[in-house]
Amino acid sequence: MTDYLVVGSGLFGSTFAHEAAKRGHHVEVIEKRDHVAGNIYTKEVEGIQVHEFGAHIFHTKMKNIWDYVQQFAEFNNYINSPIANYNGEIYNLPFNMNTFNKLWGVVTPDEAKAKIEEQKKNANIPAEPTNLEEQAISLVGPDIYEKLIKGYTEKQWGRKATDLPAFIIRRIPVRFIYDNNYFSDPYQGIPIGGYTQIIEKMLDSDLIDVKLNTDFFDKKDEYLKSGKRIIFTGMIDQFFEYALGELEYRSLRFETEIKDVDNYQGNAVVNYTDAETPYTRVIEHKHFEFGKGNKNKTVITHEYPKNWSRGDEPYYPIDNKRNRSLYKDYTELAAKNDNNVVFGGRLGQYRYYNMDQTIMSALRLVKSEFGE
Repeated sequence: MTDYLVVGSGLFGSTFAHEAAKRGHHVEVIEKRDHVAGNIYTKEVEGIQVHEFGAHIFHTKMKNIWDYVQQFAEFNNYINSPIANYNGEIYNLPFNMNTFNKLWGVVTPDEAKAKIEEQKKNANIPAEPTNLEEQAISLVGPDIYEKLIKGYTEKQWGRKATDLPAFIIRRIPVRFIYDNNYFSDPYQGIPIGGYTQIIEKMLDSDLIDVKLNTDFFDKKDEYLKSGKRIIFTGMIDQFFEYALGELEYRSLRFETEIKDVDNYQGNAVVNYTDAETPYTRVIEHKHFEFGKGNKNKTVITHEYPKNWSRGDEPYYPIDNKRNRSLYKDYTELAAKNDNNVVFGGRLGQYRYYNMDQTIMSALRLVKSEFGE
């Protein structure tokens, strides 16, 4: 049986480790943090499951993936319905009839469509938008763009909307129904008791050894010479010591605090879409489980986007031509290196994966490794 070394105990690495152990393979999982579960890690505070690294709502169109994850936790029926706060004005997301009624007083879908078309027509946007701002206005008009897209997007990416490529926002979900369900996926929810239990159950095997506070790069040469097949879920450019240059990421900073109230903001997620507020959103964690936890306290997290530099946690790959090309160069470099390493996950494959896509990608690797 092949021995595996899985670098990182997030959803990709843990799914692979679980499936490899089921097939009789010994797996060593090393994790540089002091806990498993990567960015889906949750911790109980005041009886509330706190999403330590940003809000995670499981959603998928794939019934097989939904069925798969149900093995490890019971899910509630939480529906993601964030709201937007623009200088104290509250709007429903995604853009739907509730949003349009608040913006313009329109009541029917035809009135809303006519208003958007009128706004788009009067905006004088070129037929081929050249940047994100033009693209967004060409889709929904200036009112929605100015209040609900511009400030949030510029904070999120750390640059002006006019300097961002149009393709980032090729489509904007616009619904001409009164429906605040952010996702169109038929399966969605939050695991009752948090996400960490899922990873713990995945890694609960006599054939899996987990080592926390263990950085791959402290003993990289030793690991590469171990003879184990390595599943690497970290940054592919870091693995190659940035030999071809740095891929770009956006990072985040979280400020979490306990408040002496039962209900701080009335919703799990509030996006702050104005340019002046330095954070992009505030998360109130107890609403993910419908108010479960201490009735006299709540836990909130302010989420601040930030530029990434070495040593920071990389949360979002920056999808542009330069990074796509550089990532392709790294995959070619990986193919030339006969070092028994497979790159997986959001950082190893340099793409934004939702949780269901992460599991699907890991299961694809399982199939390719074990021929099933």
